[in-house]
Amino acid sequence: MSQRRRRSLALLTSGVLALPLLTGCGAGDDEGGPAAAGQDIATTTRDKVADGGVLRWAVDALPDTLNAFQADADATTSRIAGAVLPQLFVLDAKGRPVANPDYLEKAEVIEREPKQVVLYKLNQQAVWSDGREIGAPDFVAQWRALNGKDSAYWTARNAGYERIEKIEKGKTDLEVRVTFSKPYADWRSLFSPLYPKQVTGTPDAFNEGARGALKVTAGPFALGAIDKKTGTASLTRNPRWWGRQAKLDTLVLTAVPRAERPSALAAGKLDLAEIDRSGADRIALARRDASGKGGAGGAPAHGPGAATTPAQATLSWATAFGTDEEKAAQEKESRTKHTESVKRYADEQKALRGFRVRKSLEPAYTQLAMNGASGPLADERVRRAVARALDRQALAELVLKPLGLPAKPVGSHVALAGQQAYADNSDALGGQDAKAAQALLADAGWRRGGKITEPAGAKAGPESAPQDDGKTPSGPGTGNDGLYIVGQDDGANGDGAAAPDGTAAEAAEAGGRAAGADAVAAPADGGRDRVSPVLAPAPFGAQQQASLLAQAAMARPVDDAKRSAARDGDEADPAKGSPAPAKQATRTSGNMLAKDGKALTLRFVLPAGPGSESLRTVGEQISQMLRKLGVNTETTKVADDSFFKDHIASGQYDLALYSWPATAFPATDARPIFAKPEPAADGSLLVEQNYTRVGTDHIDQLFDQALGELDEAQSRELVRKADARIWAAAGSIPLFQRPELVAVKPGLVNAGAFGLGAPRYQDIGWKKAATAKDKKK
Repeated sequence: MSQRRRRSLALLTSGVLALPLLTGCGAGDDEGGPAAAGQDIATTTRDKVADGGVLRWAVDALPDTLNAFQADADATTSRIAGAVLPQLFVLDAKGRPVANPDYLEKAEVIEREPKQVVLYKLNQQAVWSDGREIGAPDFVAQWRALNGKDSAYWTARNAGYERIEKIEKGKTDLEVRVTFSKPYADWRSLFSPLYPKQVTGTPDAFNEGARGALKVTAGPFALGAIDKKTGTASLTRNPRWWGRQAKLDTLVLTAVPRAERPSALAAGKLDLAEIDRSGADRIALARRDASGKGGAGGAPAHGPGAATTPAQATLSWATAFGTDEEKAAQEKESRTKHTESVKRYADEQKALRGFRVRKSLEPAYTQLAMNGASGPLADERVRRAVARALDRQALAELVLKPLGLPAKPVGSHVALAGQQAYADNSDALGGQDAKAAQALLADAGWRRGGKITEPAGAKAGPESAPQDDGKTPSGPGTGNDGLYIVGQDDGANGDGAAAPDGTAAEAAEAGGRAAGADAVAAPADGGRDRVSPVLAPAPFGAQQQASLLAQAAMARPVDDAKRSAARDGDEADPAKGSPAPAKQATRTSGNMLAKDGKALTLRFVLPAGPGSESLRTVGEQISQMLRKLGVNTETTKVADDSFFKDHIASGQYDLALYSWPATAFPATDARPIFAKPEPAADGSLLVEQNYTRVGTDHIDQLFDQALGELDEAQSRELVRKADARIWAAAGSIPLFQRPELVAVKPGLVNAGAFGLGAPRYQDIGWKKAATAKDKKK
């Protein structure tokens, strides 16, 4: 596995590191413009935050490792690292790296010729929890562990470290000189987090020693107990911390599936939790009901049984007290369960009234990926036509407008608005233009009304029915699929009729759940037949971890020759002989496009797991936009755990929706995502993380130049040029930045929806009670 690939894989499996927020200035502060959405964290000065207290913060799972540089690190690994380990550079509210004064007095490039030299001047108070000063030995040990020269180290992130030639102590113990063998523009990405030499000094310590414990730390918090039984990891205030003392006594990271978080919040088990749209809807309904705006008494307008009709209620009563004793017993049991469900829901809604939902946009964007390896999309003209058929503004509004978030399409593949490398380069491809799209398709030979030749008995008609691979999605089906939030209808719009084998009470309760969704999702015009399509995604790293690691574990490059054979069907078995040629039925494509006897049909692959409603709806809208152009889409919904491994990574798709993180270091991290696939010695194709398989030598050259350019403004300009070329190649089309919804208990401050930034853990806490003097004001 290449070093660039390891770096990209680590970004996906561990997520963007959760680093403290600082304000700061640097070159090109005005570049990138404002962030699309600011942070929503109830910012409060420290003097108004109480000392002490406990915060219970939801995570998707306890980490398998505490070593952020290993392949199975996840978002919880990163969150713990951000609170207990040195972060030399941290991300501000615009997602820009700034020096962290808790660890650095200064860090700068002091020499460019003949070689790049970076001098770190460390905070003289910075010490590890064992009392030892943070210094050059820790830098050296981490460099040797991560530079890729010693295969005994099980590492997933190497980019940048392999360019270091040597590390040595400066004039004092507080200075560290790093000399590079090749210029490295993204040198600020290195040594965050910084592990003590006890962790990185030997392969055994690196591979195993930091998986379940960190004996030595150096952050505002120290690592306490990790309890697998209760699903909690406790972080306690670090008594040796030299900076501003953490306001909280204890921060408890609690593993709770997303579908269970509203109930956990209501039960007092959580104080802070990222939630999906359904959870946000429940809180909104609870607050509405508490304010008296939910209606004047009577049956509840949402929740279990809310949509029960008088006829359904009568049928249930009649069945429960009818002459058929067996059915009566079943119905009475269902009615009892239903009554308990209604009470439980009502109690939870009452408890949820005090919570607030804080909103922002995640540091990741959703894209339409087009597989350019073979088939119709191998033709750049077809890819460009598909792209120009899209109304990206409408798609952004579909997802973000109902949430009250800015609905502006993302204009870059390599950065988000607010980050210095950001620029809207979509003009390199062009906006929505049906005539231009039609002209591109005509130039590629696709015509309406063309002859189609198919085997006799083939289903006629231009549109293909959605397909399903029959697999049941595995894993925590709770919206924990932030990298790809797409899927299938969940039946929420059912009419509540009883199934043949179900009870009347069960049918009524199902109808109530549908009504509850509609009550919140109804558009402003009063329509009630549109369930909200939006669910907030999980942190992009956690939900992709298993699939990407499985991909890496295959230990073989993607062989597109075999992939093409699989696409076209199983290879013929010579022993079986050749089948008799099928009779051909000739028809025309009508209003749809055809070429060489085949209709223009694209396979649209979407994951089918719970929590995928948002991009499912986006996928449906995209299919409708393409249909107007004369392009068919054949939708296939697959199990979440096979989406990347069996379909995206292996090239078994034409169109797909998934997301990429927006990194602060695009020259390093975007390079493998858009690298031109290269043939391997065995004839297979090495694609790194470029799952669209669309790339050019020019794009690679621009990234390479940007990576070695020490003039920061020029480096960013080279990255922007690469992005323009990526737009022109039309392998992937950025759509919108993903929404972030966080439920917060009353009184919790400096926490919530962090947007492009990340937590400053020592400032999170509970707001002080208002004094009599404050009340008079």
